[in-house]
Amino acid sequence: MREVDESDDVEPVRRRARRPRRQLPLWQELPLLLIVAFGIAILIRTFLLQPFFIPSGSMEDTLLVGDRVLVNKIVYDVRDPRRGEVVVFRGTDRWVPQAASQPETGFFKRLGRTLGDLVGFGRPGEKDFIKRVIGVPGDRVACCDELGRVTVNDVPLDETYIPRNSPLEIPPNSQECRSRRFEEVVVPPGQLFVMGDHRLVSLDARCQGPIPIDNVIGRAIAVVWPYDRWTSLSVPPFFEDLPTVEAAPARPAVSTDGPQVPVGGPVSPVDRGASGGIAVVLPILGSMLIAARSRQPHRARHRRLHS
Repeated sequence: MREVDESDDVEPVRRRARRPRRQLPLWQELPLLLIVAFGIAILIRTFLLQPFFIPSGSMEDTLLVGDRVLVNKIVYDVRDPRRGEVVVFRGTDRWVPQAASQPETGFFKRLGRTLGDLVGFGRPGEKDFIKRVIGVPGDRVACCDELGRVTVNDVPLDETYIPRNSPLEIPPNSQECRSRRFEEVVVPPGQLFVMGDHRLVSLDARCQGPIPIDNVIGRAIAVVWPYDRWTSLSVPPFFEDLPTVEAAPARPAVSTDGPQVPVGGPVSPVDRGASGGIAVVLPILGSMLIAARSRQPHRARHRRLHS
């Protein structure tokens, strides 16, 4: 009787195990990678980071028209905004948008707008703005001291980032932001006092009122486009030395509903998305494509040289 050799059964199994996995052709693989990258971009844009386009000069010279900034959307899930940080937020009813939105007339235009908004390439939201936090709940903000500086809790701010300030000779008016001077404001609980860096053209909390902390979308952390302006948006050190006050409990229920309050003029909103979103999507897509195309069978890596 012939002895059973276990190697007779094992060897075919080993040969089958070594058989390389069939690779998808590029025309099938590329659409799959695009779908995966699109899904990742949506997740990043929704929960982590989002690019925004700067359409106006209200934050000059910190941010110029055409800059793209990257906004951290999760930092304020664990803490409240701090003085000196540049934030993107939704304006209340008192914050007048730059222009009314134009309704989309065709199906494909509406579809393109929806897809663009999902990944951060869309047009600006009417009520999205970008400003610097000057006062937090409980702070007393006023202007001006004897040198024409804004004060927070009676301490003047050394705002070297302001290129052109509002004139002192214009009397203060709560309905417009033309004057540098304004009466002392005690920042209400759960709200922020925000101002633009270009005080001559910025319509901000001086005439539009404080904004609820719950309306803050995120913190602008860096300029990512154009390339020659790459820089982080750090907090000026003098903000760290300001005295704190005993503020009321943060984030109460704040209603933004109510009648429209007339103000001095339109405010330029911050534009969502634009080409800054490509900085997030393309590196992910490129790395996935390279990794996928590099999965070659093991024996193909050992190529012989012809004599």
